[in-house]
Amino acid sequence: MTKPRALFFGTPQFAVPCLDALCDVADVVRVISQPDRPAGRGLAEQAPPVKQRALERGIPVMQPTKVRPPELAAELKALDVELALVVAYGRILPKGLLEAPRRGCVNVHGSLLPRWRGAAPIQWAVAEGDAETGVCLMEMDQGLDTGPVFARAATPIGPDETAGELGPRLSAMGAELVRAALPRWLAGELRAEAQDASAMTLARLLTKEDGFVDPAWSAQQVHDRARGMHPWPGASAMLVEPGRAPVRVKMHRTRVLDREGVHGAPGTIVATGANGIEIACGTGRLALLELQLEGRKKLGAAEFLAGRRLAEGTRLVREGKEP
Repeated sequence: MTKPRALFFGTPQFAVPCLDALCDVADVVRVISQPDRPAGRGLAEQAPPVKQRALERGIPVMQPTKVRPPELAAELKALDVELALVVAYGRILPKGLLEAPRRGCVNVHGSLLPRWRGAAPIQWAVAEGDAETGVCLMEMDQGLDTGPVFARAATPIGPDETAGELGPRLSAMGAELVRAALPRWLAGELRAEAQDASAMTLARLLTKEDGFVDPAWSAQQVHDRARGMHPWPGASAMLVEPGRAPVRVKMHRTRVLDREGVHGAPGTIVATGANGIEIACGTGRLALLELQLEGRKKLGAAEFLAGRRLAEGTRLVREGKEP
């Protein structure tokens, strides 16, 4: 059977497995990706991962700086494709682009819609302590992830899993869902169902300030925020030691030792040893397992403590607050 002609919109590594999956079930005639950006220490122009993969496959790539000009929609419409698959492209598509393919655009979204519509669904699912997430295939409309869903797959989030670890898992799940469900949708075997708008939560774009954790939160909340903000922007607080200037510390890896009880003033370091650096929170107790002082390299807790003895009275406080 002849494969349907298709477009692919995507930019980061998360989208690459879905491009490969679309190539298995469709004839991808064009890939649309974000422009090359400066990256690395030398800030040399670097092609996004989706462009690199498309060129490896011999697929022509377009990198428009703007998506609203009608000429772009006209050019894509002239390609006479059945559908477009959109995965982490990074721009909101206007009506003209959504309507360029005959069957419209399908989005691979990294959450169980309507929970976590928006730019950072993976990070917020982890940061808010969700036990489960997944991926959806959605018929796109002009709203923010508001279109009807015709396929979904769920997965538990591990209690210590970070957003950086969860992302590749969801990417692979999305690719498998494309292979399994997209041909059935094209054949009319799957019908999309409208989302329950009343159950919507917003996964807004992350900012640096989202990584500022407050030890006055519960140990579980601090742990979840640290997991959700890893690798970017990273969870951080200010380390305040008697006789030293306060310094920012990034919390790369944490573990909840106790979810209940009060173990001291929030932020107080109550013990150091086999469990790492133990911190009293608003409720419960947290272990800091991997950390990084500003301007220094990342260290495990044991290695950190071998080079820096924490004086009695040392504590963590939220960034932006007076120590």
